[in-house]
Amino acid sequence: MEHVDAVVVGSGFGGAVAAYRLAEAGLSVVVLERGRAYAPGDFPRGPAQLGRAFWDPAEGLYGMFDIWSFSDCDSVVASGLGGGSLVYANVMLRKDEDWFVHEQALPGGGYESWPVTRADLEPHYDAVERMIGVSPYPLSHAGFDDTLKTLAMRDAAAELGLDWRLPPLAVSFAPSPGAQPCQDVPIAGPAYGNLHGVPRRTCRLCGECDLGCNEGAKNSLDHTYLSAARHHGADLRTLHEVRRIRPRVGGGYDVQYVEHMPRGDEAGSDGDGPPRWTGPHTISCDRLVLAAGTYGTSYLLLKNRAAFPALSGTLGTRFCGNGDMLAFLLRATDRSRTRPIRASRGPVITSAIRLDDGADGRGAYIEDGGYPEFVDYLVEGADMRPGRVARFLLRRLRNILTHDTNLSAEFADLIGRGELSGTSLPLLGMGRDVPDGRLRLRDGRLDVDWTAESSEDYYERLRAIMRRIGDVLGAEYADSPPWWRKRVMTVHPLGGAPMGRHPGEGVCDAYGEVFGFPGLYVADGAALPGPVGANPSLTIAALADRMSTRILEARASVAASVARAEAVRMSAVPPVAVGPVAVGPGLVPVGAAAGAVPVAAQEAQEAQEAQEAQETMGAPETQAGGGTAQAVGAAQAGGGAQAAVSGGRPFTARPADEPSVFEGRTSLWFVEEMQGLLMPGPPRSPAHRGGAGGCPIAFRLTITVDDIDRFLTEPEHEGRAEGWIEADLCGGRRPIARGSFNLFVPGETAGQRRMCYRLHFWDADDRPRTLAGHKEIQPGAPTRLWLDTSTLHARLLEGHVEEDGDEDAAVVATGTLRILPSDLVRMLTTFRTAGPDGAAAVTRFCRFFLGELWEVYGPG
Repeated sequence: MEHVDAVVVGSGFGGAVAAYRLAEAGLSVVVLERGRAYAPGDFPRGPAQLGRAFWDPAEGLYGMFDIWSFSDCDSVVASGLGGGSLVYANVMLRKDEDWFVHEQALPGGGYESWPVTRADLEPHYDAVERMIGVSPYPLSHAGFDDTLKTLAMRDAAAELGLDWRLPPLAVSFAPSPGAQPCQDVPIAGPAYGNLHGVPRRTCRLCGECDLGCNEGAKNSLDHTYLSAARHHGADLRTLHEVRRIRPRVGGGYDVQYVEHMPRGDEAGSDGDGPPRWTGPHTISCDRLVLAAGTYGTSYLLLKNRAAFPALSGTLGTRFCGNGDMLAFLLRATDRSRTRPIRASRGPVITSAIRLDDGADGRGAYIEDGGYPEFVDYLVEGADMRPGRVARFLLRRLRNILTHDTNLSAEFADLIGRGELSGTSLPLLGMGRDVPDGRLRLRDGRLDVDWTAESSEDYYERLRAIMRRIGDVLGAEYADSPPWWRKRVMTVHPLGGAPMGRHPGEGVCDAYGEVFGFPGLYVADGAALPGPVGANPSLTIAALADRMSTRILEARASVAASVARAEAVRMSAVPPVAVGPVAVGPGLVPVGAAAGAVPVAAQEAQEAQEAQEAQETMGAPETQAGGGTAQAVGAAQAGGGAQAAVSGGRPFTARPADEPSVFEGRTSLWFVEEMQGLLMPGPPRSPAHRGGAGGCPIAFRLTITVDDIDRFLTEPEHEGRAEGWIEADLCGGRRPIARGSFNLFVPGETAGQRRMCYRLHFWDADDRPRTLAGHKEIQPGAPTRLWLDTSTLHARLLEGHVEEDGDEDAAVVATGTLRILPSDLVRMLTTFRTAGPDGAAAVTRFCRFFLGELWEVYGPG
């Protein structure tokens, strides 16, 4: 099986940033994107192209626009290399500082809470803006200063005392940074090149941003982050759609996908016919980044929930549409004369009006809208009223009777003077709607339970201010057709796998790492616990950049810890067998995931996937190559051979920890979490005698028994301990370099048993430390059982200390850690096995565990 350091699912604002940052750091990265790549000039424009520009592989459609219609809302998202950046309106606004709320009550109950702040994201906002290249619309420069829709918004905001601004746009108005803005001239390329190999030109104000920019003026992710990621060796695979994910034995994840084979790619084909695909294929990785968009990521987690039984119950919650609303101002006038607006000239959005939170509703932005010039013809055609048609017919009849053969004036009158299209302006609203929706599966398909009712005050406030803008411009206000039935149409769906401070509040933490599953990350709009308020693209990218920094810092720390621990082990007494440590070039293993699945369950999932794929994507005979799994351009595991990835950088393809490595043995693992206090200094030190304070400490360990039979028969009953320790005394969260766990070894007195923990790590100042602890299982009344088995007496020691060196080691701190009843319940759900007779192995383990407790606490 192919194995890489990181698999990124999706290539939008979260996935592209993660792919670049990880590849730049030297990790082997594969990006799996379901859609196509679109170079400048490839985006659809004609009716025949636009008719196939939608995403529905089951119907042979592989285009950019993926349209969803749920029971109470509709949505449009994107499919393609670059994700939403291909069709968004370029706005890169930062989330307002006041909108990073903490436990803010919501209309209708509940609360909205963000575990990050604006200060946390500021350096990452800066980094993303530099990489993408943003600048405001150059309204003060010649050739841009007559953009009428921008001037109209500015005038209306000034009249109403509203906060108007030119937001940063991801558009190249100038041929190079610092140059003067100029339309339709070549753009200087970056040092990392362009993955399309096609020249780009500056913006020519055609209003086609939302259909894809055929000039290449939009600084979309394929031109920026993804081109840079490919330059650093990332393998970008288009038309690869992920279907299943699951944890692996020993850590990491399996990712199962199919590769679409559109028939339209064949010479002479019109794209019709049954869909074709190959697979399912499987790739494994140490880190899995889910960035398939709010719907894609939420669907993957919901569909594969059986493989992740410890997932937070908040999965699917906190859905919202980021307050999206579309309205129109029609036939603007100025002192009884028509007021030209020309919404088709300029980028789709050039300016914005910001609304603070107020007594009458939550905050929002209102932005001018635009559209391609050909839409003007559609608008005028739709506005061809009966009077104009009747007048044309009457004049035509008169011409026939009078033998007048010149019809120019008649056709000019029929077409009209473009008053509707030339004097009308779409308004785009977005803001802080209420994130109380829920994503769920219904008959195996994604559905949303969410309405606009709880956000009614917000929407009414937004509509009222849009009307006031229309009044200033002498224009009629009109809602979009979906709003006639109070249906929301959103292009910014958010939530579904929200971040939080703990599993009771979110699916992932403030860095996007899923609670209970090390190395699994959510890096798209699904992770947002509420609306951004502004256009969310920049915030999603900044969060992904922050996540990537965290991954790379942890990787560097673990790599240093493993290397130093190995050096200590090699220079000390004969080594302690703690299981295989696999560290290859640019490769650092992540601790075993809490919810890995048994082999039988994996096989059942594979069979189910094959059946579902056949039902939804076509019969086996429609698969290319007869359905034979063939990893295109992939490294084959098992030989350690070098395989090329796109971008030219080779990576080491090594076998991952498959269940087969146990060669008939049965392994078992579970996750344990404890927390408590440490007092600085050894026992009976002044700090202890004072009895004040204490430093919080916590750990999360994956305890792995590689061979259950050997574990039960050997007197040491030893397993591996992997994971992290978190303590301010050590500089925060620190990865464990090497750890061991011993279950029920003899104690110092007759009948006594001990559960022993020995965890080697490096603190934030690069000093080796050992957390050595034990649980005392003392003979006595059964009422002591809970206290004894849930209390860990711990000492923090200087250096990496082996068992026989405790007495001579310098003591940094001592204290106790305890497991809470809620943590115990969660731990019991994390027991997993791999190998033959997993159920029997668990039974033997439980029999041994309970038997030892009976020996200590039982009668006699």
